[in-house]
Amino acid sequence: MDVIQDLFFAQQALATLFSVTNKLQMQGDKYLQDLTIRQMLAVPAIIHAPDGKATINHIARKLGTTKQSAKQIVTVMEKKKYLSTGPSERDKRAVNVTITPEGERSFSVCSERTDVFLEDIFHDFTTEDLETLCTLLGKLYRFDGVGQEGLEAHMGRHEGDADSILQHHQNYLKRRTHNHA
Repeated sequence: MDVIQDLFFAQQALATLFSVTNKLQMQGDKYLQDLTIRQMLAVPAIIHAPDGKATINHIARKLGTTKQSAKQIVTVMEKKKYLSTGPSERDKRAVNVTITPEGERSFSVCSERTDVFLEDIFHDFTTEDLETLCTLLGKLYRFDGVGQEGLEAHMGRHEGDADSILQHHQNYLKRRTHNHA
């Protein structure tokens, strides 16, 4: 084992991850226009909350962020009338977060734009590349012994869902098929 080389690559990987994350966030925000990438990623966490009861803590855990950061996302989206909040029936200290009809419409539009963004980002990646990237990022996420409690649980691929998924993501399908033909 070459410790100097390991150190070099570890430093390079960390610096690149930060740069890529910032670049993706800036570019993604431009693509989506209506929502930021962080706001867009909060929506599935809200939609798929147990019993339809999303709280700030739930959103923070799903996004791998702090409670304060999740609260900021919710506050901004609530001001846009995309989310509503109300007292939790289970925990008086918590608030439930729900998506409004305006939020659903914005999420739908941004979902189509996300498909275009995803294809633009990953156009040079094969399916195998994407699978490897997901595996490596998951491994990196667990560096502290804590696994990702994110979106993977409800975004898993189920054979029965394939037609529904393809129907919803026509932009991605068309662009991905065209670019890999």
